[in-house]
Amino acid sequence: MGEKTKGGFSENKFVKAIGAQRLIVLLVVIALFVFFYIAAPSFRNYGTIVTMLDNSYYIGFMAIGVTFTLLTGGVDLSIGTGMICYALFGGYLISKVGLPAWAGILCTILLGVVIGLANAVLVAVMNLPPFIATLCTMMICRGLGSVLTGGVSVVWPQLTQPGGWFRNIFKINANGTMIPVGFIVLIAFAVIMSIVLNKTRPGRYIIAVGSNKEATRLSGVNVVKWQGLAYVLSGFCAGIAGLAYASAFQTSIQPGIGAGLELDAVGAAIIGGTSMNGGYGTISGTLIGVYIMALLKIGLPLIGLAANWQQVITGLVLIFAVLMDVIRSNKRK
Repeated sequence: MGEKTKGGFSENKFVKAIGAQRLIVLLVVIALFVFFYIAAPSFRNYGTIVTMLDNSYYIGFMAIGVTFTLLTGGVDLSIGTGMICYALFGGYLISKVGLPAWAGILCTILLGVVIGLANAVLVAVMNLPPFIATLCTMMICRGLGSVLTGGVSVVWPQLTQPGGWFRNIFKINANGTMIPVGFIVLIAFAVIMSIVLNKTRPGRYIIAVGSNKEATRLSGVNVVKWQGLAYVLSGFCAGIAGLAYASAFQTSIQPGIGAGLELDAVGAAIIGGTSMNGGYGTISGTLIGVYIMALLKIGLPLIGLAANWQQVITGLVLIFAVLMDVIRSNKRK
């Protein structure tokens, strides 16, 4: 009898299929949505939901990318300022240089890949601590955006302007109503990256590096190659996040901003169950964590909390997520 009831919740077939932490986080998403829906009448507006989803796009792409670096036992702190830098670069090429939108989009993503490759060299080849290496590239990206654009703000083409078609990737204007199709784009991207992580050799090797780097090396796996790939993927995803940021928001993009946005992405991944020690995590869990961060970002101001309190509550949520990670890691030992 005792054997059957041991760990009853975690041993439930439904819970095991979804994952205990993912199920808990999913329930938190639902609870937060219901709370804000009841506590803040303005949260019920269609425009508020669209704004929440707009925030989830750039957080989501960054979070999916940084999940790969966390799985190796590292982290990528450059994605926040990097995302803004890439968006500035692509927008500058379109609005100031006169490149077509598709070329600007391609350059936005390519610059993300280049910075990701630089992080890969620093961390995987030169063996620098990921925190220090990506902190350095974070500062480089913060200044590089100003250097590439001459220190001026950049506005990507509006929907009605030449080249503005790219905004339809994330929002479609249907008779004055904005339909957030980016939700589908983000889900589809998450599915693809989940397949890459769980069903391909690169994904399995990235997880193996985080589980036990030395044992993976001794088994004949090229650890430098697969650890470096995680940072390239993170840069690639940050480049797409730059496109999502430029597409979802109509305002100009200012040089020198972006510091702190990486914490939203890292926090989403950790909340979703990705271990800071590496070797364990899922893209689906990260995606659920993204919507917690997006809900907090939009919902907390609507119930009257000042910006400082928003940061306090977000920090407490992250502490809770890290504690869950520690508990889970101890259970595995």
